[in-house]
Amino acid sequence: MNPNPPPVALSIAGSDCSGGAGIQADLKTFLKHGVHGLSVITCVVAETPREVRSIEELGASSLEAQLKILTDSYPIRAAKTGLLPSAASIQTIVEILKKTEIKMVVDPVMIASTGTPLTGEETLAAMTGQLLPLASLITPNIPEAEALLGRSIQSEAELESAARDMAQRYNVSCLLKGGHLPGSAERRDTLWHQDQVDHFTHPYIAIPNGVHGTGCTLSAAITAGLAHGKAVPDAVAAGIDYVQRLIKSAHAWEHGDESIRCLGW
Repeated sequence: MNPNPPPVALSIAGSDCSGGAGIQADLKTFLKHGVHGLSVITCVVAETPREVRSIEELGASSLEAQLKILTDSYPIRAAKTGLLPSAASIQTIVEILKKTEIKMVVDPVMIASTGTPLTGEETLAAMTGQLLPLASLITPNIPEAEALLGRSIQSEAELESAARDMAQRYNVSCLLKGGHLPGSAERRDTLWHQDQVDHFTHPYIAIPNGVHGTGCTLSAAITAGLAHGKAVPDAVAAGIDYVQRLIKSAHAWEHGDESIRCLGW
């Protein structure tokens, strides 16, 4: 028996049947980072990188059963949330996790890479009112940050104030991802942590059409870093580097008249 087992991390997210996002992306990322990954499935999503066809939510009793047996049985050091399809699912998660000391990373998934909306106003209210204050770190992209703040973010100069305002509003650390800004200049991700700002600049990489799951993968990599005991800024820096490598090595399969693409795991 291994006297030094790997740290344990948990993903609470939707199942992506195409394997590029959601639970599947998170477990791949945990494995790559030397973490034993657990999963709580919130919904089953019929999707590919090009299309979301359906989202079937699991009931609160199933969600509660998964989460309860895992928190009862494993020494979970860090957890992340992805797609949470309803206010009821958020309330179920909060009721259990608020009794633990697990470090929480919340990826506030609201819009698929295809542009398909994934949550409604009631779910957003539960997320902001109950889940975000429980988190250690939130990782919104610009459209998600705009929804959380109720204002637009149009330039790189606005990233720092937006990250600060979210961190202070919800009493969390905030990594605001700048990849949705227009143009082909370098991209900047902004972390507001313990009343200080860190900027992570990296070359612009045109993500191939049809690749999804970068946000899921980044939040999972950060969660793995926290499970290993890294400080938030170090876990964020390592996670950004990891996702950049996966984007550069993205691959594709030809199928009919189109190609289907995936991060380069």
